Amino acid sequence: MNARIAARLLGLLLLTLAVTLQAQETAPAATAEAQDPTAAGRTADAVNAAFAAAGTALLRGPQTLLLRDQGLLKLPEGYGFVPLAEARRLMEALGNSVNEQFIGLIVPVGQGDANWMMRLDFDPAGYIKDDDAREWNADDMLESLRKGTAAGNARRQALGYPGLEVSQWIEPPTWDAAHQRLVWSLEAREIGAAPGSEGTVNYNTYVLGREGFFEMNLVTSSAEINRYKPDARTLLAAVSFNEGKRYADFRPDTDKVATYGLAALVGGVAAKKLGLLAVIGVFLAKFAKIILFAVLGLGALIGKFFGRGKKA
Repeated sequence: MNARIAARLLGLLLLTLAVTLQAQETAPAATAEAQDPTAAGRTADAVNAAFAAAGTALLRGPQTLLLRDQGLLKLPEGYGFVPLAEARRLMEALGNSVNEQFIGLIVPVGQGDANWMMRLDFDPAGYIKDDDAREWNADDMLESLRKGTAAGNARRQALGYPGLEVSQWIEPPTWDAAHQRLVWSLEAREIGAAPGSEGTVNYNTYVLGREGFFEMNLVTSSAEINRYKPDARTLLAAVSFNEGKRYADFRPDTDKVATYGLAALVGGVAAKKLGLLAVIGVFLAKFAKIILFAVLGLGALIGKFFGRGKKA
């Protein structure tokens, strides 16, 4: 079985598993569609077409990319960027809703068996004050996120998906005030997972500006996160705001100030997204990234999915 055929089969499998915030709001309709014997074929065709479009549109580094009217991504060699239209099409074909904040996807190029993908967004929240960064307590923040995740489990389980629990910090929140960069990372696991089983990691990085922030979320497994932290840091450093849009350009007399502080990017705001991030981790990280890399020719991950140590 070649990688492209295997990818298509995985795409069909993914579409029976993936859930999104949008699907959570329309669960009965989604269930009805799943019972339609022709639905899988229609969606599989959409996935194949979306992958083909993403592969054609892929922009390879090194090159500089405009990020709306806000900033630049100096994409290094070894990375590729799937632009908005094709990335949106791909995410939606895989069952992941996106909103107007979504900019595109970043993937490894020519990095062998690299096993991650990164979503890039811009949130026009306004200027976010960083006063609370001097006082936050990582243990308290972790407990808050655990409670938020537990509260969301009833809904996930009602939809037929396993409950989740936040197990630990992979990296506690760190704020680089000189460059206005925030980094934090959590590990999440299915409730009742066997001891030592792989958890899912969303490695979250942010760059703050005058009118909002860029958010870059790298998704991988807990076993591999240390390997890919340098990739996340490299890409974080590759994003910058334009002159006039920088954090230091803030004008307190005229500019919009966000209704929350920096800690909310780890706590309150993040908690609202945790359901989606966990779903991306449990399903997209295990399936979609494998499909994405195989179809775009970006990594030998099909064999890794079917069995470690085997070649595709």
